[in-house]
Amino acid sequence: MVDLKVDVGKLHLKNPVMTASGTFGYGMEYSDFIDISRIGGIIVKGTTLRKREGNPYPRMKETASGMLNAVGLQNKGVDHFIEHIYPQLTNVDTNIIVNVSGSTIEEYVETAEKLNNLEKIPAIELNISCPNVKEGGMLFGTSCTAAKEVVAKVRMAYKNVLIVKLSPNVTNISEIAQAVEEAGADAISLINTVLGMAIDAETRKPCLSTVTGGLSGPAIKPLALRMVWETARDVKIPVIGIGGIMNAADAIEFMLAGASAVQVGTANFIDPTVTIKIIEGIEDYLNRHGYTSVSDIVGALET
Repeated sequence: MVDLKVDVGKLHLKNPVMTASGTFGYGMEYSDFIDISRIGGIIVKGTTLRKREGNPYPRMKETASGMLNAVGLQNKGVDHFIEHIYPQLTNVDTNIIVNVSGSTIEEYVETAEKLNNLEKIPAIELNISCPNVKEGGMLFGTSCTAAKEVVAKVRMAYKNVLIVKLSPNVTNISEIAQAVEEAGADAISLINTVLGMAIDAETRKPCLSTVTGGLSGPAIKPLALRMVWETARDVKIPVIGIGGIMNAADAIEFMLAGASAVQVGTANFIDPTVTIKIIEGIEDYLNRHGYTSVSDIVGALET
């Protein structure tokens, strides 16, 4: 038996496989297909201080080796989550992590404060990197100064594990990573979606109501791998890899590049059982290669 347990700061995971925010609902939606407690961590859909309707339709478009989305953080707000969703999650035997977003620093801080005392929420993922909203979101994730300020303010207000999700839509992601590390982040997750667009040539109109949106799926994996590898070398805090992970081999590549854990996103739409297959695939890989712990492959890339 190999040891699949990993630590992301003070967050203890039974295995390194997590679900990416916005691709797994609140977790309960997938419980008809898999035992969701087997997953290392479930990151619930983006949560904001107040209710958001999201962007107008159409807001999703399949592309070559991926998909574009411009949902725009549609959710009913943090109070609704606390009152109606959280009670349904307290018996799930895994880490439930809330993805927090906002339009202003004050909104990020107030949302985080409201989540402070939920016993079964050991961490939040601060989304400073969403390209699908007109205000906030990616604005904070593309500037070292802005990223550092919002993380520092949330760090003062939030007592549990603070994961910060970074945008790939920057010139030097390591600089942003180092800035949020200095501001008090416990871990970094990367990458969020890449800004892209699609056009309908017949109508001569964009395929998304917002014109541009976030590209995810296998198309962004090489970019994500490179950014995880670069960032893991430049920060001392754990890195969580995201971007085009469709199977166990993909997940293992991210860990070899330096990721302590991974998040599975777009693949959940294709195969609702994919997270369990990836966990089992990682275990098989470790057994075949004679490793006793999954931590042994983190950063084990030979260059």
